Amino acid sequence: MTAPRTLDDVLRAAIDASLLPADARLPAQESRPWPVMLLTALGAWLAAVPLLGVVGLLLGDILSHGIGPYVVGALVLAGAAVVLRAQKVPVFVEQLATPALLVGAGSLAFGLFRDLADQLAALVLIGVAAGLALAIARGWLRALLGASAAVLLLVVLAPPKLFFGSNPLEPSWLALHGVLLLWCAALALQHWALGNGAQARRAQALESWLGGWAVVLLAGLAWLAGFTFLVGGSVGAETARALGPGTQTGANARLLQAGSVLLALGAAGILARAWPGVRQPLLAAVALVLLALAWFLPTLGAVLLVLALTATTQRWYLATAAGVAGAWIVGGFYYQLQWELAFKAVVLVGAGAALGALAWLARRDRGGAMASSAAADVRAAPRRAAGWIALATVATLAVANFAIWQKENIIANGQAVFVELAPVDPRSLMQGDYMRLNFALPTELERDLNGLVTAQRPYVIAQRDANGVARLLRLARPEAPSASLAPGEFRIELTPKNGAWILVTDAWFFREGDAALWEKAKFGEFRILPSGAALLVGMADAQRKPIAR
Repeated sequence: MTAPRTLDDVLRAAIDASLLPADARLPAQESRPWPVMLLTALGAWLAAVPLLGVVGLLLGDILSHGIGPYVVGALVLAGAAVVLRAQKVPVFVEQLATPALLVGAGSLAFGLFRDLADQLAALVLIGVAAGLALAIARGWLRALLGASAAVLLLVVLAPPKLFFGSNPLEPSWLALHGVLLLWCAALALQHWALGNGAQARRAQALESWLGGWAVVLLAGLAWLAGFTFLVGGSVGAETARALGPGTQTGANARLLQAGSVLLALGAAGILARAWPGVRQPLLAAVALVLLALAWFLPTLGAVLLVLALTATTQRWYLATAAGVAGAWIVGGFYYQLQWELAFKAVVLVGAGAALGALAWLARRDRGGAMASSAAADVRAAPRRAAGWIALATVATLAVANFAIWQKENIIANGQAVFVELAPVDPRSLMQGDYMRLNFALPTELERDLNGLVTAQRPYVIAQRDANGVARLLRLARPEAPSASLAPGEFRIELTPKNGAWILVTDAWFFREGDAALWEKAKFGEFRILPSGAALLVGMADAQRKPIAR
């Protein structure tokens, strides 16, 4: 038999082998250039915005009273669905239907949430989204509708006042895992439908829906873990802790941790069943490391389950998203305040060392099993890798030691000055092992720094009094900061942080449990070089007596 050469031949062969239903057809090919599509869509959206504004003004009273939102929403949704279902329709008209779909859904949602309880309104809208997904053969729209349905289901399972409450970990965890359970059930339903030729089309329609659902699920799990380490550093530790969900301790927290471990164990079982090649002692050890991390991170187990299900079914885009969410959650371990900082460091370092050792053992075993002709290359690769690792280690140590030398030089040669602390919100002053700092600045200096944009770090001019307290005077001239110094004055380099310029730092970290010791701090103690480089070395009380650690 001659091998198929075209897509039509492949399709006919698949139908003959009963792999596809008899009425299966190739998807229609888009003949219009994508730049034309993009420009037409942009024009349609720009035209739709003022048009919808005029319609809103004309129908404002109808939309806000009685059954008006339902009538308008149903009519607009029906019209948009008809246009989007059409096989041949001008691109401009097709793109106008998309904002119309949003307007119709918004009008319907306004009426439902106005007249019904939030949970019941969300259930009705989930049904509407499911109906639209079945009616509209657009993969990206089905994905958006699936994502919308997942958000609405969260409203049903955990009202927003609980989801975004003062300590939302438990209700949010339960709601998100309810969404996970339904997503897994939908995957099982899709698998059954794929085995039933009559249901194959519905299974195909369900794919995009489940993709959007999974993205919302992963985003919710990542949000529940709080800000990850690098992102938290960029927005500030205080902001990361304020925006991230609260931590939880006690019996309920242990139940959430146990649930995370069980889900991670299920993920390992799915991988072992689907891929016999992973049934190896080394990979079992990797699974144990992930199980340990899942105990400390209540949302990691669910992400690992999603990763296993998407990877074993070759949904690689979703698997990548699950991997990113897992990395985000592990990075968020830094902000889990129920664990001491030193303990968190030991856990992460231990997990990293264990995974590194397992990777080295796996590489060694693979090299020993290869033929002698390829073994030389395999042995050469570790040597090259070891060379790069050694070079990176030397470079890292050089950078770290240079930074240490800089700070030691400032401490040894800088003049000691005190800068008064300004009052801050007492609710955010002491946060575990972190104290927010706010130094007193003159009103004129604060005004000059507000919104200051410059490519170089600015300097503030200060003067030291007889007690060693620095009085901040003004900004230095950016073109010649040294020339603007009067006798007895010195300059201090400012540091960028969160879109503003601050005096060296806005945080003071200390050992957990020592918060009461630092509550009496009234001054920050600095060492400052003639170049303006400054370092905060300690805190002092009202009499400028250093507070001992």
